[in-house]
Amino acid sequence: MTQSAHDRPEIVVGLVATPPDHPARVAERLTTELTSGLAERVNADVRWTVREGWGAVAPRRDGGVEALLDDLASRRVDDQWDVAICLTDLPLHAERVPLVVQTSARRRVAVVSLPALGLHQLRAARAAVPDLVSRLLTDASDQRVPPADWAPARMTSRVPAIHRVVGETDLGERRYVASRFVGRLRLLIGMVRANRPGRALLGLSKLLVGAFGTAAFALTTDTIWQMGDALGGLRLAVIMLLGLTALVAWLIVAHDLWEKPSRETPSELARLFNLGTILTLTLATVLSYVVLFVGTVLVGALLVDTTVLEQTLQRPVHFTDYLTLAWITSSLATVGGAIGSGLENEETVRAAAYGYHPQPDGWRDEESGRV
Repeated sequence: MTQSAHDRPEIVVGLVATPPDHPARVAERLTTELTSGLAERVNADVRWTVREGWGAVAPRRDGGVEALLDDLASRRVDDQWDVAICLTDLPLHAERVPLVVQTSARRRVAVVSLPALGLHQLRAARAAVPDLVSRLLTDASDQRVPPADWAPARMTSRVPAIHRVVGETDLGERRYVASRFVGRLRLLIGMVRANRPGRALLGLSKLLVGAFGTAAFALTTDTIWQMGDALGGLRLAVIMLLGLTALVAWLIVAHDLWEKPSRETPSELARLFNLGTILTLTLATVLSYVVLFVGTVLVGALLVDTTVLEQTLQRPVHFTDYLTLAWITSSLATVGGAIGSGLENEETVRAAAYGYHPQPDGWRDEESGRV
């Protein structure tokens, strides 16, 4: 006779996000489907309960992943969870290669580094978490679930980011690591994804307004027309790169986005944070430049009459001349946009720093009600 849901043994899985920013959003989406995934892939004869929350521990810990596992284990015991999985945006390392997952059967906890999963973090976490829960319960000899019928190395086929498994597999202390080259590349891509460059792009609205104002003024001067005609493609490209580099540097310096090594932030972690910040701001500024360039082409085609431009350049004018004009104008306008960036809200700009983690509005801990 089939057991009713109330009569089935209950297993409580805690899903902790630290910090409560990007990992919290992944955890929230994962929680809605994790119960059915556990029933399907682990055991349908138990009653699965998933509790989500956020970790009070900041993601910059000198103790590394072991300190995070200890804190997670304390949280699991305090909240009476059977197992706990932590999702973090901390870029972890083991044996000088990116660490994707670390499990501890003794503590019944596991940590998943979202940046190490690359671009498709939710999909990879969806594939990994049920297996992690299964392995933790099996290694802890929990009689409520059948022994897992797959080897630890099988996780490498489920999660493409994982390259191999190291650690004390007999004791359930496992580290799932990425490859040295592809893994590091995926880690950088994942850091930019976790840092949400779209948020930085939308946040720098005053920068775009200032740049458009500078571009509109520059389009009315025939000196810019002549400069664009005289400069070749190579020099225009150099001017563009210098303008974008100057803008990124100005944003970092003006808003104090550079992460300095400290007792809480080791040098290796600070370098990764700074690299993530630079890549995020570079992507946001490049997208801003594309928007500015397209807008400048349209405005230039409307404002600058072809006959007037031909009289100034003393030759026939083609559509490529308007592209060249927009190119130099946009490059020079990015410097004006840097001035506009100084008017941005400090919180908005600092959100682009990888080590800065503002707490999402309205996101609450389901267990304690903490905000």
